[in-house]
Amino acid sequence: MFETVYSSDEWPPGERFDRWREMITQSYLPSVVSSDQAADFHGVARVLQAGPVHVATLRLPALRVLRTPVHVRRLDPDQYQLAVTLQGQRTMAQGGLEVAPEVGDLVLNDSSHPYESWMLPDRGAVETITVGIPRTALPLPRAKVDRLLAAPMAGDSGLGGLLAQLLVRMVAESESYRPQDTVRLGTVVLDLATAVLAHRTETGNAVPPESRQRALLVSINAFIERRLGTAQLSPSLVAAAHHISVRQLHRLFLPQGTTVSEWIRHRRLERCRRDLLDPRLAELPVHAVGARWGFTCAADFSRAFKTAYGTPPGDYRRRNQQGPARRRG
Repeated sequence: MFETVYSSDEWPPGERFDRWREMITQSYLPSVVSSDQAADFHGVARVLQAGPVHVATLRLPALRVLRTPVHVRRLDPDQYQLAVTLQGQRTMAQGGLEVAPEVGDLVLNDSSHPYESWMLPDRGAVETITVGIPRTALPLPRAKVDRLLAAPMAGDSGLGGLLAQLLVRMVAESESYRPQDTVRLGTVVLDLATAVLAHRTETGNAVPPESRQRALLVSINAFIERRLGTAQLSPSLVAAAHHISVRQLHRLFLPQGTTVSEWIRHRRLERCRRDLLDPRLAELPVHAVGARWGFTCAADFSRAFKTAYGTPPGDYRRRNQQGPARRRG
């Protein structure tokens, strides 16, 4: 993944805030940046270029950012910025509205309009993840999207929750991605962000069918992951939860080269394999590991595991637990 990291700790202590301010105004967006903690400033920014979007993680102390009409005229990337607060307290104002999002909330702002943002020191450093979405990539009516500026949106449930979780995981695992993974992930982020905003503006019909389907597939996969331990998890249950037919569900999975049932079984087996390698679960019987992830019949679990990994689950556990001991000896 194409990632750029900025850290104030790379600069001499006396220059850190000034160098940070220069970096923000030259590499990010022209603005006025000030801080009550300029003398002891510690800031980190990570910017990931992910296909059609960029994803920026910021960790900052007390800070104020003011983007005026003059700054907008000087440079406007013509993009929306959708941010989720991970830690700390911040306030953002745009278009005559002011919002103080709670941790987990999503907030939208627009680079084409002046805005002001404060990172407040009351709860320690502020950490956010922001998605930069080119306006041309968002297939929604601008007038309706602009009504969402500086308005909090839930990021702990529904589509907003899926987007926030994806962003957190994407940032945490960025070093493992190949360039082609980057583009695919960026497309998924754009699809989910579009779905979140379309839902809030009731403009779902404006979203291209392929984008709707990709966002729906992300939602379905998250639903499956949360319910792998439920023995009753089935294609019909998944379809009903997403208000589609089983036939539509199977059609969504066709491009993945698998069926819904096969995917559920694969994910269950992966969870079981992980548990069998976990020393904290060494005393948990093998059949209980299978039952923990939806395999109600021990024989079926053993057979499925051997088919997938070439060895029964009990042997797999013993081999991998004893291997390190033999090497140490």
